[in-house]
Amino acid sequence: MGFTANSFNSVSLDPPLILWSLETRSASLPTFETCQRYTVNVLSATQADLARRFSRPHADRFAGVPYRMGWADAPLIDGCIAWFECQHHGRQRAGDHMVFFGEVATCERAPGRGLVFQHGQFGATAPLPNR
Repeated sequence: MGFTANSFNSVSLDPPLILWSLETRSASLPTFETCQRYTVNVLSATQADLARRFSRPHADRFAGVPYRMGWADAPLIDGCIAWFECQHHGRQRAGDHMVFFGEVATCERAPGRGLVFQHGQFGATAPLPNR
């Protein structure tokens, strides 16, 4: 199960919490309401096609997408610039969306530029510094 999120934010450093939201009419909602672990894949600037693919109905969004399974038993997509593996921390309905809070259990990052979507167009972040 996967989708393209248009909302993602850090919430807390102690404990490390993130949030993202999903429209309540989404077919994916029941899965995420019951799962205890998931991964947030932060796409690179070269992965706009994946963002489009995961934003539309597709029989198997992961078909042909290279990935490895991580701690959360969820796909870590190759070529991303970051991955956050989370445990379910909570959720809250907010208007026509469900806001999910995840406690980050593991995270990784890779060099590169992140994918952004603004004013109906894809773009790129500044490159992440090497660490």
